[in-house]
Amino acid sequence: MKFIDNYLNKVTMYRLVLYALVFLVAAAIPLSVFHKVPFSTTDLLYSIISVFVVSYVTNKVFAWAFDAPINVESMYISALILILIVTPTTTSDPASYLSFVCWVSALSMASKYLLAIGKKHIFNPVAIALVFTAYTINESASWWVGTVYMAPLVAIVGFLVVRKIRRADLVLSFIFVALLAIIIPSILKGGSISPFENVYRTIFQSPVLFLAIFMLTEPLTTPPTRIMRIVYGSLVGVFFIPTLHIGSIYLTPELALVLGNIFSYLVSPKEKLFLKLKEKVNIALDTYEFGFTTDKKLSFLPGQYLEWTLTHRDPDSRGNRRYFTLASSPTEDILKLGVKFYPELSSFKNKMLFLKKDDVIVASQCAGEFVLPKDINKKLVFIAGGIGVTPFRSMIKYCIDTNEKRDIVMLYSNKTTEDIAYKNIFDEAETKLGIKTVYAVTDKGQTLDNPNMKSGFIDANLITKEVPDYKERMFYISGPHSMVTMFEKILAEMGIPKKQIKVDFFPGFA
Repeated sequence: MKFIDNYLNKVTMYRLVLYALVFLVAAAIPLSVFHKVPFSTTDLLYSIISVFVVSYVTNKVFAWAFDAPINVESMYISALILILIVTPTTTSDPASYLSFVCWVSALSMASKYLLAIGKKHIFNPVAIALVFTAYTINESASWWVGTVYMAPLVAIVGFLVVRKIRRADLVLSFIFVALLAIIIPSILKGGSISPFENVYRTIFQSPVLFLAIFMLTEPLTTPPTRIMRIVYGSLVGVFFIPTLHIGSIYLTPELALVLGNIFSYLVSPKEKLFLKLKEKVNIALDTYEFGFTTDKKLSFLPGQYLEWTLTHRDPDSRGNRRYFTLASSPTEDILKLGVKFYPELSSFKNKMLFLKKDDVIVASQCAGEFVLPKDINKKLVFIAGGIGVTPFRSMIKYCIDTNEKRDIVMLYSNKTTEDIAYKNIFDEAETKLGIKTVYAVTDKGQTLDNPNMKSGFIDANLITKEVPDYKERMFYISGPHSMVTMFEKILAEMGIPKKQIKVDFFPGFA
């Protein structure tokens, strides 16, 4: 499992989803050769070309018309989903199929621009496009990917996607409720099909897995908090029942998702910000703080994150989107990011490093539950590694500006003293609020002239020494995935219950 996590940590969420969908489409080719899917290889290839050409052209046109940044990954993902759920029946009636596929592909791309409020789209693009085609040209998706031969493949790559984005709560709540909603009525009506057979059919002969993993989890149409995600998944699960109808309108998987999207929009942040760079400051070794101005105030809690989109030429395998935790406090006028730049830069970070004053970056999807507890009397320990200190800078700056006194001890690990970021903020917090920061410097060749600086790694001994009442405290951990995992294990061995540990996480971490 560690090997899998190490791989997943090197690829962004969007790129992983793209790879998974490419794999599923590629797997369908040999299946079509052996007649295990309801179309020929020629039909599949025809479908791939048609969907991609129409999607690419439509996306280009609307991006130009709306002067919006193009997200190539998003376009490819939508196109691949369409290929996997719309049966390529070109042999029997190629003209009719081409009309349908062109219409649904164009609608899917156009919906991202036309069905948007504040430049944030409301509906899953593919789902809303299919709902439109059902009521305009009477053509719908067959969801052919939900077959006994494709389901195991969907489950395998889907496991990787769900583990990456950590949205098992959403996926499982949907599947669980969908199964109950199908099985219970069948039992009450005394149907001849056993519950086991119903489960088998739902998992292996319906699109439940594909819908849950690749469409329900789309970040832009997913609620930001765990509780709301569970409600969202459960709601779509209820709507997923194939026999459920409103008058003459029977619910389909795509309509179930669209109805769920409405709920998600109502309970989710609405902001999509076009930010201008105001300043870029070197705050530590190879680490810069970026300050951005915005026309409207962003409402957020200290410790939350945003999705950042930076359009640039020839994006590499990690794409043009990232999730970064805000380093700024809600009390500050500009939005701040602290970013570490390593020797081998991705195309995104290379573009970011050379941003100039007034250059624009797009931010949206404010989310995250790595925030201060409502009870200000709760004792806390912050454990940070490297630039993972940014949410703590946000929290501590907020405490300083609001004069909110909390019992906090922060343990902050870096390789050298030059790597320490935001020391001025933490020193101010110690002076004004008594918030203590212990700096662990792992390079043994460093000269440490500050009593709060310790040589070596943060371990159980250091925690016990610096935080004698550690069993009474809530632990917050932020840093590289490997570091977070290590400290979860250390704290568990020290007798800290899981409920007293919070870890910083956002989808697409890479």
